[in-house]
Amino acid sequence: MNKNVKNRVGVTLIEIMVALAIIAVLTAAVLVILNPIQQLAKGRNIQRKADTNVILNAVGQNTVDNRGTFSCASGAIPTTTMKMASSSGNYNIAPCLVTTYLNSMPFDPLASSADWKSMADYDTGYTIMKNATTGRVTVSAPAAELGETISVTR
Repeated sequence: MNKNVKNRVGVTLIEIMVALAIIAVLTAAVLVILNPIQQLAKGRNIQRKADTNVILNAVGQNTVDNRGTFSCASGAIPTTTMKMASSSGNYNIAPCLVTTYLNSMPFDPLASSADWKSMADYDTGYTIMKNATTGRVTVSAPAAELGETISVTR
């Protein structure tokens, strides 16, 4: 009987527990190194930078096409920071840019109210303003993450 016990092949409970502990430590290390939450936030910030540039490029093209003056039924670009959205109290810029310069208005990837349904129903989550002194236009992403400030001026 002693001979049979020595010839058994298998894994003991302690070996399984050690293997699981090693896997847990490696998994924790990978999660700390990769930090998926921070990586996703960085990706959304990159999207915000691209969106602000796209909007400013469209505003610039509208200005060039109209001989140096931005043309919009909503009026001139405000000299105080305003959100670009279709709702009352915001600057409704989409009718001035969409179809001619953009397919649709870009919107913040995480802001809860930001979306695009149509020119009559949208909220970019981004803000715009024109400096009254210099005439330069600034588009900002107030919902930027990781303490980053995203603002593009031209």
